[in-house]
Amino acid sequence: MSEHGSTKAILAALTANLGIAITKFIAFLFTGSSSMLAESVHSVADTGNQALLMLGGRRARRERDHSHPFGYGQERYFYAFVVSLVLFSAGGVFALWEGIDKLRHPHHVDDAWVAIGVLLVAMVLESLSFRTARAESKPLKGSSSWVEFVRRTKNPELPVVLLEDSAALCGLAFALIGVCLAFVTGNGRWDGVGTVAIGVLLVVVAVVLAIETKSLLIGESASADVERAIVDALLAGPEVDRVIHLRTLHLGPEELLVAAKIAVAHDNTADMVAKGIDAAERRVRAAVGLQAVIYLEPDLDRGVAV
Repeated sequence: MSEHGSTKAILAALTANLGIAITKFIAFLFTGSSSMLAESVHSVADTGNQALLMLGGRRARRERDHSHPFGYGQERYFYAFVVSLVLFSAGGVFALWEGIDKLRHPHHVDDAWVAIGVLLVAMVLESLSFRTARAESKPLKGSSSWVEFVRRTKNPELPVVLLEDSAALCGLAFALIGVCLAFVTGNGRWDGVGTVAIGVLLVVVAVVLAIETKSLLIGESASADVERAIVDALLAGPEVDRVIHLRTLHLGPEELLVAAKIAVAHDNTADMVAKGIDAAERRVRAAVGLQAVIYLEPDLDRGVAV
């Protein structure tokens, strides 16, 4: 369900950004506005980013092989990290460079009404994309705040789309303010100010995305709620006396590696231990609702957690 929701949000964002990018470039040719150019490049970068997320999702579905025995689920994390780099370089750094250049060499904004009209239409389209991303994220967000969702979710695509769409809407607002002030005052530096604001915004969002996706890329454990559910499932049967230690690692948004050392009765036979481990694994898979790779190591209870 989450993968389907991610794909739907990505497609909505890709379609919106492609149309917006073309429209903004046409408006830039008429107006010469640096804010319009920065927003055009921003939309092109976002379109490429959505294509990268789609590619990552497709590559992650490959079957596991000898070289990658745990599969390719982490491809989704890698491509989300690449998106943050593209947003920083192609979006933020370019906008900063263009804005500073316009502050040093201001240029009159021609046909400002064309730019204003395009920006307003772009706001409507971005709002529709943002609404789709919010709707697809709500089932995963639950009762947590949006900040907690971005920080805690194991799904890399939805936070990327949410933050990109949020940045796009704020960037459009900055561009609109810059163009309007340049038009009203006749001072082209306001257009440069709007462009610099867009650049700073994109750099900040890119850094946030890089931090969060890096954490997923190098390996995150399951959430505390999921780990508690795993422990409860292990202890739900008579085969396990105690969980000595537990380690979890997300191999992908819907794939989880579970490794645990469990205490069993000292007088159990090997057959009893093997059947108990099989039963415990079934309980864990039913409890977590994810594709789980489970390794359980039986041991005697010495009263010490490792």
